[in-house]
Amino acid sequence: MKIKYSSSIFGLALIIVISGCATEPEKPLEQAEPTPLVSDYPTRDRVEYVLNCVAQHGGLTYITQYACGCKIDKIAEKLNFSEYESAKTFTYLTKGQTGDAASAMRDPAQSKDLRKRLKDAEAYAEKSCFVK
Repeated sequence: MKIKYSSSIFGLALIIVISGCATEPEKPLEQAEPTPLVSDYPTRDRVEYVLNCVAQHGGLTYITQYACGCKIDKIAEKLNFSEYESAKTFTYLTKGQTGDAASAMRDPAQSKDLRKRLKDAEAYAEKSCFVK
């Protein structure tokens, strides 16, 4: 009888403790500063950039892999992904096109600005990441 009585008390105490915790009003957590977005570049696009960069620099070695990974990080510091993607699109659509065929993509101010910013970011990244 003593065992049955003590297990009932223990069960009742456990229920009181659990329900006491649940009925206590929740205190709002302090709102922390949102962490800045390090990079919004999708992994797929980073890998594609690194593989193309490695191919342009003579093949896969530890040095080219590291430098090309560094390069896309440096570009990400200068352009967000939306700007990078737009600049690459304008560049691809005007490559090899001359005259009126490319003017719709080549001549607008937005196109010129984004292509220039991408070119500057790539030059900065090349200078920062590749040891000559």
